Amino acid sequence: MNITFYGAARGVTGSCHMVEAGDKKFLIDCGMFQGKLTDQMLNYEEFPFNINEIDFVILTHAHIDHSGRIPKLYKEGFTGVIYTTTATMDLCGIMLADSGHIQEKEIEWVNKKRRRAGKAENEPMYTAQDGIDSLRLFKGIEYNDLVVIDENISFKLVDAGHMLGSSIVELYIKEEDKTKKVVFSGDLGNLNMPIINDPTYVEGADYLVMESTYGDRLHGKIEDQSGKLIQIMLDTYEKGGNLIIPSFAVGRTQEILYEINKYAEAKGIGEKITKIPVYVDSPLAVNATKVFEQNPEYYDEDALRYLLKGDNPLDFPNLHFVTSSEESKALNEDLTPKVIISASGMCEVGRIKHHLKHNLYRPESTILFVGFQAEGTLGKKILSGEKIVKIFGEEIAVNAEVKYLDAFSGHADKNGLLTWLKNMKEKPKNIFLVHGEYTGQQALKNSIKEELKVNVVIPNYQETYTVEGELLGNSVSKYKSTRFDILEMLSFLKEDVDEMTNKIKGEIKNNVDTNELKEIYTKLLSVKEALVNAKKQSK
Repeated sequence: MNITFYGAARGVTGSCHMVEAGDKKFLIDCGMFQGKLTDQMLNYEEFPFNINEIDFVILTHAHIDHSGRIPKLYKEGFTGVIYTTTATMDLCGIMLADSGHIQEKEIEWVNKKRRRAGKAENEPMYTAQDGIDSLRLFKGIEYNDLVVIDENISFKLVDAGHMLGSSIVELYIKEEDKTKKVVFSGDLGNLNMPIINDPTYVEGADYLVMESTYGDRLHGKIEDQSGKLIQIMLDTYEKGGNLIIPSFAVGRTQEILYEINKYAEAKGIGEKITKIPVYVDSPLAVNATKVFEQNPEYYDEDALRYLLKGDNPLDFPNLHFVTSSEESKALNEDLTPKVIISASGMCEVGRIKHHLKHNLYRPESTILFVGFQAEGTLGKKILSGEKIVKIFGEEIAVNAEVKYLDAFSGHADKNGLLTWLKNMKEKPKNIFLVHGEYTGQQALKNSIKEELKVNVVIPNYQETYTVEGELLGNSVSKYKSTRFDILEMLSFLKEDVDEMTNKIKGEIKNNVDTNELKEIYTKLLSVKEALVNAKKQSK
């Protein structure tokens, strides 16, 4: 049995792993790449495998970095079954259509420029309708139901505790009269998170493919940080500013609402909380919250307790859902202090960019991050302390207070990952680490080898391994690799140019003599000449 890693390999996004067992080939997830330009470009490449050879797909959960290329798979001719939990199927029903809508809007903007330049228009990766139509392939199953593909392959899904309907895949593969158990962790949840259950402890595995998002970091405790969330709300309100929370529309948004609702009912502090208007400004988040409300069978005991006493854990008097763009714009015209929860969580697309544009420069406002920020994203730049960022081509000063609460992460931290592993009675013979930055993966690898004495492999993009960990090959073409290197270099150059522009405009305009400025100009002139020559070669 072989596994080829077509995404989330030494990176966090684009989860997609192809398993070859017996006469079958199937995918675990088919997610979208996010973050850096070169990562995003992978979404538009042809699939690096023959779609006609894929028999079926198992989807671990609905997040776009795991499901976002399923409509592209469907659009290009895939007709096999996509197995997932019923809650994931319900969430994909809104998320994939929303993703297609974003693709259409983005290509519309590109095509305006292409039309003016007399160039042929481009097609979106897929449309909203493609997202809707791809749901025809989905088959919803329940946790712990055994699905038999044939006499050699079967699997079941168990709760991963990452988001509503998220799952760990337990595969049973029979080869040469021996059955091997291969586990794909999917995204493993953080402990004690609102609404959902903790991750299921798996009895054991012969081989394991495990996420490693926070392989070198520890989270705070949710019970401590939920109080900090409320204090940040109160402090920002008292300053007269807005609290802007970039949040993933599905999962994180509902967890934040749950925590606010909990405090809104508390004596004393509840009166203060209910005075602060809270807006969820994301049509996707609004629809996703409805899906959460319609699937209480996935709730943990605490959330069910709310329901049993007649309280909706995702609703409170001062909560407002915003759907229209007119309502969204009005939020920034209204000077009343408020909380705005908006997608996307990494600030790359969606209404959150408008709210950041209108609040980042305000010292009285607060930007609160509650989830992972991938390298190259606007969210990562703000969180890393950049003083000026570009939004819609405009330079925006970062004067607002920037805060981060890591306990709201939907991913297990280093200790959570190790605890999950240690609870396996039968330890894997080999572990593949995916869905993590390389430095974090190396740290986790060292801890696993030291504490559990298990072999660990960190696969690279498009590498194929036997389950035992033997590298069989890498299918990345030199042409594609070099082309992506050029794109990454251009992205770095653009960032350097922006940084240099800000320095010339501001801090060094009065501190550098004429000769030094002439020397800078001469060096930039040589860079310009090199770029002009490179451009001529690319024609």
